[in-house]
Amino acid sequence: MELCIRVATARDVEFLHHLRDQTMRTYLEQAGMPVTYDSYEARIQFEFQSAQILEVDNKPVGLFKAVYEPENNHWQIIQIQILPAFQGLGIGSKLITDLIGTAEKSDASIGLSVLDSNPAMELYKRLGFRVIGRKGSELLMNFQP
Repeated sequence: MELCIRVATARDVEFLHHLRDQTMRTYLEQAGMPVTYDSYEARIQFEFQSAQILEVDNKPVGLFKAVYEPENNHWQIIQIQILPAFQGLGIGSKLITDLIGTAEKSDASIGLSVLDSNPAMELYKRLGFRVIGRKGSELLMNFQP
């Protein structure tokens, strides 16, 4: 399995709708959040310039979106989504571990939010993130080197 990461383009939007539906619908519904085309589109377009498509063997399998805020020396993970067939293979761990390595070089913090029903929270905890607050049905998590 060869993982490649590339910048997302407008041609990826259809895949990103499918990806969001496959990875988030259950958790969004449990939280009472919308699962409409427009709600997916709004999330896809948010910080789209930072979106990276994950590919295995030249096929899109996921999304990684993180933004650096230099004024706060802080990284914000916006989205990590991996098709169910490719979850549990260490892809998410590698992405986050690589970002932690980058953050540690400048003593930057990393933040993210995760729906409290999303099992990805366990991955974040295992990698050293801690819960620092709550916003509705989302847990706010932080990693401090």
